[in-house]
Amino acid sequence: MAIRLNKYIAESGLCSRRNAEKYILEGRVTINNKTVTDLSYKINEENDEVFVDGEKIKPKRHIYILLNKPKGVITSTKDEKNRKTVVDLVKTNEKIYPVGRLDYNTTGVLLLTNDGDFSNLLTHPKHKIRKTYTIQLNKPLMNEDENKLLKGVYINRRKGIFIKINFPNIKKKTLVEVAVVEGRNHFIKDMFSTLGYNVVELDRKYFGQFEADIPLGKYRVISNEEIKSVYKNYN
Repeated sequence: MAIRLNKYIAESGLCSRRNAEKYILEGRVTINNKTVTDLSYKINEENDEVFVDGEKIKPKRHIYILLNKPKGVITSTKDEKNRKTVVDLVKTNEKIYPVGRLDYNTTGVLLLTNDGDFSNLLTHPKHKIRKTYTIQLNKPLMNEDENKLLKGVYINRRKGIFIKINFPNIKKKTLVEVAVVEGRNHFIKDMFSTLGYNVVELDRKYFGQFEADIPLGKYRVISNEEIKSVYKNYN
């Protein structure tokens, strides 16, 4: 797999991409015993050997995890109240971070990684990553309110919209499935609260292409094919 030289150096943990570019321009980087000063140069991770100031470097191993988050867990790497975090649920020696967040008692799909580019790709507003939630409301959703949510309501003077609303059981309109591309904190709860509804249960079924396809509280490693698919769709 080809990767830009500055990214390869930065991912080793040696320095930032900007400093990596500086090292390249200063002639401090060699590839297979040849000095390279071209910032656009790409290397083959499997075959090329990269040295900075004579020291061989190697990027840290990237970890990609899909967790079906349970209730009562903080979406963070640590908590000042010593509550359990999502990182505590994953057994790895690598430092990983959640991609976005889910509230303390919200369940469902949560990704964790140590790949900053991957995380930024999935959280950048321009990509409009679709997220699908199943919601239990305290009362049935009225037709007129369903229409308002699809047309848009204002939260703190900013308009919010549900791009799709479904009812898994048409006879039970307290159970609602919605699709959004918003990333604001508490967005789902605030949208319903604006119209007088309380969210009793909230579960994220999909985050982009990723589905909660494992039991609650469990996790799995995301495959290389899935990672490539993300970059193909959004790069």
